[in-house]
Amino acid sequence: MSEPDLASALLGHLTFLYGAERARLCHARLLAILDDFRQAHPDRVSAPAAERLTERDVVLITYGDQVREPGRAPLQTLADLLDGPWRGVVSALHILPFYPYSSDDGFSVIDYGAVDPQLGGWGDIARLGGQHRLMFDAVVNHISAESAWFQALLRGEPGAERRFIAMDPATDLSQVTRPRTTPLLTRFETPGGPRYIWTTFSADQIDLNFGDPELLLEIVQALLGYVARGAELIRLDAIGYLWKQAGTRCIHLPQTHRIVQLFRAALDMVAPGVLLITETNVPHQDNISYFGDGTNEAQLVYQFPLAPLVLHAFAAGSARHLTDWAAELAPPSGSTTFFNFLASHDGIGVVPASGILGPAAIAGLAARAEAHGGRVSYKANPDGTQSPYELNITLFDALSDPVDQAEPAARKLDRFACASAIMLALQGLPGLYVHSLVGSHNHHDGVRATGRARSINREKWGRAALERDLADPASHASQVFARVAGLIAARRGHPGFHPSAPQRVLAGEDRLFVLLRGAASAPVLCLHNLSDQPARIRLDARDLPELAGRPLRDLLGGPGAAPIAPGGTDVAVGPYGARWLAAV
Repeated sequence: MSEPDLASALLGHLTFLYGAERARLCHARLLAILDDFRQAHPDRVSAPAAERLTERDVVLITYGDQVREPGRAPLQTLADLLDGPWRGVVSALHILPFYPYSSDDGFSVIDYGAVDPQLGGWGDIARLGGQHRLMFDAVVNHISAESAWFQALLRGEPGAERRFIAMDPATDLSQVTRPRTTPLLTRFETPGGPRYIWTTFSADQIDLNFGDPELLLEIVQALLGYVARGAELIRLDAIGYLWKQAGTRCIHLPQTHRIVQLFRAALDMVAPGVLLITETNVPHQDNISYFGDGTNEAQLVYQFPLAPLVLHAFAAGSARHLTDWAAELAPPSGSTTFFNFLASHDGIGVVPASGILGPAAIAGLAARAEAHGGRVSYKANPDGTQSPYELNITLFDALSDPVDQAEPAARKLDRFACASAIMLALQGLPGLYVHSLVGSHNHHDGVRATGRARSINREKWGRAALERDLADPASHASQVFARVAGLIAARRGHPGFHPSAPQRVLAGEDRLFVLLRGAASAPVLCLHNLSDQPARIRLDARDLPELAGRPLRDLLGGPGAAPIAPGGTDVAVGPYGARWLAAV
């Protein structure tokens, strides 16, 4: 869109949100904010590269203090690792909230514009950005109770309450979608008496009132601050809950979509190279709604159903549900794609699999997680019942029982590598949680120390011990790292894995998840065995003209395969094996 068209779109969004009169005033101020940014950062206004993402892009998701050493800022230690043993493995870095915070390991932000001094400073962020594309979190649904904004409300300062949502506790809020079992309203004492404030996630995470246009402008300025500091991707955390309206579900409301569209239009005006990515741990159709029409909302959405579907596939030894779901995937435009991941700091959400897996299958995943030493977090339903919301467990232990001594360690490693290969082969941008880089086990001491189930997947490491493990070829961490790094290198080295390259899912053998990636000039046949038994699939050149008569080499280092012939050629995959067969 041209700049006048974008300016007009901004006015349309503001009018929808606030009415014509308030929109006109807000629009003038917003354009002034954008013009100031443009003047201060002319380098960000230039048109983005034709391909903003390629097959070489892989994101590492990590806390800023994931690796620690005495006398050194953790962000500096992270940069040392990315320049050392982790050099060249990934292209992009999602540093989980590195701002000053009061709880939830960073997701209760005190100051949007500062780096937590315990992690380092903006110079350290700039160093990391010198070698990697950076993803910043925009935790704008809520802010810490210790923030200056909320403390002003507690002191009774005039105008402070506009940023928050106070409710009469007698209000009927029974329709509100609840991702937690904690109270929706929290009582706070103020000089004017008790106030009941909207708190979707916890009493320390105070929801912001986007019904106030001044607040919206303040958040836009925070986003522009991230762009000024080098963010090329901005993750909109828990964005689905942004707009509140009593009598509704208060999730995915039209106003929320309009705000995402406003963010997109504003960034397209002054920083068109920046990509928005929405984090909505919800059923698939709601999740992909944040693509908008393919041009006007997020360029990427988190692929939340993938993790529970992959776990179920390995537990069942069957690709049926995974295949059926993946066969229907289609980004709405060439400028959008999925953000694929199997593990995150939040564990593995199971709500996105509802409607794809039945209640019994989801309950089975929860039971399996608990049997493997994990925890299950629940959400409150409108009828007063509770249902599984999230599996709190490391990915390695979710896939393999950590106390099962009968299963060989090599078999567990193969299963983990196969799961990782599925995620890396799928159309989209892959994201790898740092614990999946070394195959971490459940951190039970962390759960005991914090009392929070999510701590099971958030263990922090000492640098010396980590580097010692990585240098030891016999260690679990070193073996996992070698397998995962090899998969990433194979992906980054072939154009068939471009995030927008064609994808076709092939059905046939129930134990195999099979997809064809890439254009006819550079196809890759990706086969993944979900079972502990050898599997074989018969492929016919009449169904795969891209591969007909062409020798196939395995990008993962295994033996190649004969050309696919008319009438059929058998291709075998070992137990928990992965083969990426590229046409020569």
